[in-house]
Amino acid sequence: MESQVTLKDVAREAGVHPSTASRALNAETRSVVSQDTVERVVGAARRLGYRPHPLARGLRTNKTMTVGMVIPDIENPLFGPIIAGVESKLGEEGYSLLIADAGHSHEYTQGVVDSLIERRVDGLILATAARSDPFIDNLATRVGAIVLVNRTTEGIPLPAIVTDDHAGIGMAVAHLVALGHRDIGHVAGPRSLSTGMGRYQAFIGWMHSFDLQASSDVIEEASWFQVSPGYEAAVKLLARRPDLTAIVAANDLLALGCYRAIRELGKEVGGDVSVTGYNDVPLLDLLHPPLTTVRVPYRQMGTEAASALMARMTGTVRTGAPVSVRLRPVLVARGSTAAPL
Repeated sequence: MESQVTLKDVAREAGVHPSTASRALNAETRSVVSQDTVERVVGAARRLGYRPHPLARGLRTNKTMTVGMVIPDIENPLFGPIIAGVESKLGEEGYSLLIADAGHSHEYTQGVVDSLIERRVDGLILATAARSDPFIDNLATRVGAIVLVNRTTEGIPLPAIVTDDHAGIGMAVAHLVALGHRDIGHVAGPRSLSTGMGRYQAFIGWMHSFDLQASSDVIEEASWFQVSPGYEAAVKLLARRPDLTAIVAANDLLALGCYRAIRELGKEVGGDVSVTGYNDVPLLDLLHPPLTTVRVPYRQMGTEAASALMARMTGTVRTGAPVSVRLRPVLVARGSTAAPL
């Protein structure tokens, strides 16, 4: 069996003292080492396949070298790329990621977070925040580093890595208008969440900007961002407004629910009723017809969230400073949208 590569091996390869190699490989002390030395040490570590032992490092720094990430729905495929981005960035710094699925229950979310804190995680990435969430405010006194991802909460100064939902929904509405649609409905996500409320408000704003109706009878709120709630909302919406020629869904899974509701009426998606989604989760191009949607850079969102958390854990930024990032989406036009008949 091959012997494990040690810090001394890395230092020898880079031509530096082991203490210098240690500082160069530690995000908290890297700033005291020259950039040229950091590059030599990091390059040597990669060539040799060196990875610091998290337990030994944790004993030296009084850290567990773990980060907890709480997601609201492990069945939702959009969270896979976010997790991949988080894990990739944290892994570069020697951190391990603990993932917990909180589901829809606020009480269960609290239990999940409490469990992660009991494991002494060094920081938390939360994709579960509601718009009004005093639980998160209380967390700040228990965990020094917290970052929100794909969600924001009101009145709490925490960094949040999100997408520009106003721009994204605008792209969907503008696309449908350019095709000639005037009677456009919206299957909204739950407005207790920032993603649901933000996209709902964006839909109304953009419809008004095109001088189109955006009253309550063209909008139906789904109970959750999943297929069945999307179907139930679309059934109600189309029963109330059978004249709609297009639907802007607040995410891709809701859009799939719209597909089912439209077909049950004997109508054709992309023919009788155009549908747009939001997120661009995998395999949408294999649907019949392929779903027109707004693509969000979710892996980048995860990377940005991990970077923001690292900055807070290492003291690069002041703990209370809400350094937030809003990523730009793009429209991907496919077969589910066409000119109205």
